[in-house]
This record gives sequence, C-alpha cells and structure tokens, in this order.
Amino acid sequence: MTCFTSNALEFNLPQDKSRLVGELTYYTAKKGDYFQKLAEDFNVGFLALMEANPGVDPLRPEPGTELLIPTQMILPYGKHEGIVINLSELRLYFFDTKKQKVHVFPVGIGRIGHMTPTLIDKITEKRKNPNWFPTADHREEYLEKHGKEMPKMIPAGPDNPLGDYAMRIGTSAYLIHGTNQRFGIGMRASAGCIRMHPEDIEWLFKKSPSGTRVKIINTPIKMTYIEPDTRIIEIHSPLTDNEGNIPSLLPISNGVQRFIGNNPEDLEILEELILDPNGLPVEIRSE
Repeated sequence: MTCFTSNALEFNLPQDKSRLVGELTYYTAKKGDYFQKLAEDFNVGFLALMEANPGVDPLRPEPGTELLIPTQMILPYGKHEGIVINLSELRLYFFDTKKQKVHVFPVGIGRIGHMTPTLIDKITEKRKNPNWFPTADHREEYLEKHGKEMPKMIPAGPDNPLGDYAMRIGTSAYLIHGTNQRFGIGMRASAGCIRMHPEDIEWLFKKSPSGTRVKIINTPIKMTYIEPDTRIIEIHSPLTDNEGNIPSLLPISNGVQRFIGNNPEDLEILEELILDPNGLPVEIRSE
C-alpha cells in the first residue's frame, strides 16, 4: 500500500522475503507542469523523476505526456532499522519497526568534490533553530566567489542554509538538516550533509531520538525476489566521484551474476539497464 502524506511516501514493510514496496504512479502532464513542482507534489527526487522519464523536458513537459513517478522501489539490503540513506538513489529510509512501516524521503547529498561518505553510526546531537558555523572550505570558497569574508557564524533564521532542524551523525561534521532553499532536494547540491525538505526534516527530527542508528550506503544496484520466483532488479546511475569520474557498473559483481543467471535474454536486459539506468524496479523473467 502506498500512502501520500505531507511528509513522505509511507509503505507497509513486506511480510514475506520480498523487499519490493509501493506501486508505480502514472501522471499525465498538464500545461504549466515542471519537474521541480511534480517532484515536490509527489515527494520524490528531482533526478529520480528525470531518470524515470528520459527524453522529457524537465522544465516544460509536453501536455498530455504520460510520466512515470518513481513510487515503487526495492528496500536496501540489510537491517531495516533506524535511518538508511542510499546515496545512489538520493533517498532516505526511516524504518518504524513497531508499526512495521517504512517512510521514504528524497534528499540532497554532497556535490562533486564534497561527496557524502558511507558510514554506520548514530544520531548524537539534535538542534532546533540551529546556528551554522561554516567550515574553512566554505569560507574559502565564499571569499573566492564574492571577494569578501564569510561570517564565522550564521544565526538561525531565513538566511541559514541548515533550515529549522539539524541532527548530527556521530562525531562527524555531517548533519541531516533542513534547508532555506527548496531547490536541490533529490540532487547533488550540498557540501556533504544530507539535506531535506523543511516539512520532512521536521517529521524525521520528531521521530528520531538521539541514538537512532544511521547507515549511509552507496548501492546503485538493488535486487529482490517476489513470489513465485520472480526476480526484480533496480539500477540507478552510479555517482560521479570527487574527481569527476563516473564509476562503471561493469563488470557485474558475482552476486548480480548469480541473481541474473546465464539466460541470454536476461543478460541482455541487465546490460541495457546498466547502460541506461532508469532507477525503476524491472522484472527479470519468471523461472
């Protein structure tokens, strides 16, 4: 079941061994639509919307065009607990084990040169109306761009890029925080922190006590089985590294090879998806 709320996509956790949740949403573009607005309306990522609809002008989709909204996904492999962020898909998963639900949010992550690290840690500090203390790198970039010094502290308020809520991950400088600019969610736009819509971080802040587990992964290929013995694969474009290089998904890992098998038709589907990822769950024929 998919439920659209003001904060997130909400799914019941699968009760079987499958990790597939949600259903694809189809939307017919209207005059005046643009991807940034649609991404906010459906609370999905901007780049995810582009990936799912190749060839469509994100600024002015032709009215009448049927768009795919990426509201179906494979849950990340591993323990479904606390907060899991998959950088490759620019999504944050919050697992509510008591209610057996998962809430999914689009997030902004580190841009090239400021890549968000993978890690396993926990929330150690929570701040409402946080002040922002720019790093030395921030201040140096600002000086080069504007020719003047950046303040060492930006107080809470409309000029603060952290927004109204911030949560620190471990003892690092990395935060999960809000924003004073809505553009950039679902994109690589931050200096390494995890950026969320204001209403999304407010929700997550209230649901995540200090000590909440945080796992950040970079997994462009996700796989699962659904009954009866049907294989589903979801492939996202690999992230450009800090040097601007695009990693190759080829050759495929042993795990993916075992999952796909040796059927030529299945291997052809896999190759097409790797060369042109759409970020959507795709069925590999039933055995």
